[in-house]
Amino acid sequence: MPGDAVVSVNGTPITKTTFKHWIGVASASAATGTAAQPVAPDPPNFTACIAHLKVASPKGTPAELKKQCEQQNKAYTQEVLTFLTSSSWVLGEANSLGVKVTDKEVKKQFETIRTQQFPKASDFQKFLATSGQTISDLLLRVKLNMLSTRVQAKIVKGKKVTEAEVAKYYNENKSHYGVPEKRNVLLVLTKTEAQAQSAKKEIQSGKSFASVAKRVSIDPISKAKGGLTTEVVKGQETPTLDKAVFSAALNTLTGPIKTPFGYYVLEVKSIKAGSQQSLAQSKSAIKAQLAATGQQKTLAKFVKEFKKKWKAKTDCAAGYVVANCKQFKEPKSKATTPAK
Repeated sequence: MPGDAVVSVNGTPITKTTFKHWIGVASASAATGTAAQPVAPDPPNFTACIAHLKVASPKGTPAELKKQCEQQNKAYTQEVLTFLTSSSWVLGEANSLGVKVTDKEVKKQFETIRTQQFPKASDFQKFLATSGQTISDLLLRVKLNMLSTRVQAKIVKGKKVTEAEVAKYYNENKSHYGVPEKRNVLLVLTKTEAQAQSAKKEIQSGKSFASVAKRVSIDPISKAKGGLTTEVVKGQETPTLDKAVFSAALNTLTGPIKTPFGYYVLEVKSIKAGSQQSLAQSKSAIKAQLAATGQQKTLAKFVKEFKKKWKAKTDCAAGYVVANCKQFKEPKSKATTPAK
C-alpha cells in the first residue's frame, strides 16, 4: 500500500488527502443548522476540536472535551471510510461488468438535480460553501447513483417468468384471486342444549328471532344486533358452526349446534355468491408479482456476493479499519455469567 494511502481497494489507493477532505464534508454536514462553524477532528491531540467545543461547553474539562472529539472522530472515520470504500466497490464492479456512464450523461443528470433543488444560483453557491463539497464531489455522487442503477438493471435483466410458474402460483393461491361466498346469519348462543331448544321453539311459535336473541343469547356482539352476523365467510367460525352455516338452506331454522362456546340456533338470511378470477384474468398480475419477487431474490444474492468479493479486495491501514475492510473482525459478544 502506498505510504500516503489509508485504504487500498483492489490496488487502487484512497489517500489521506481524500480521506481528510471527506472528513471535512462529514463534519460540515453534522454542523448544518447550527450556529457553530464546523471543525473537523484533528487527532491525536484534537487541539482545534477541543478549543471549538470549549466555546459551547465552557465548563467541560479538557479530558471530557477530548473524549467528545475522539468519539466524533471515530464516527466520522466510520462514515467516510464506509462511503469511500463502497464507492470504490461500485466503480470497480461496474468496470468488471462493462457498465458505463459518460461524463455528458453525469453532467446532464447533475444539472437536472441542481436546478430542481436550487433554482437560484446563489442558493447553490451557499450550499457548496456550507457543505464543504465541491462540484466534483457532487458529480461523483451522481455518477455512483447512475452506475448502481445500471448495475442492478444488468443483474436482473433477462430474468423471465414462465407460463408454468404463473400457472403453478395461481393454482396454489386461488383464494387470492377470488371473492368467497358470504352469508348473513341470525344466531342465538346458549349455555345448554335445553336452552337452545327452548329458544328454537319460541322462534318457531312466531316470536321474532331478534327478540329471542336479545333476551337469551350469551353472544354480546350478535345479541346487540338482534342475533345478526353479516358477511360470514368459510373458515371464519368454529368448525362445527362453520359447517352448519354453509350447509344450511336459506331462511331455514337450524340447530341446536354444539360448539366449544355453547349451543347455537341459526338461520341463514341471505347468500352472496362468490366469484373466481380465471388464470387468464390473473396472469398479468401474477407475472408482475413473480417478476418483482424474482428480481429481489436475484439482487439480494448479488449484493451478498458483491460485498464478500470486494471486502476481500479492501486492504486498510491500522487505525482506518471499518466493517468494509478485510482486516475487520466482528466484535465478540460478551458471555453472560449464569446466575447462581
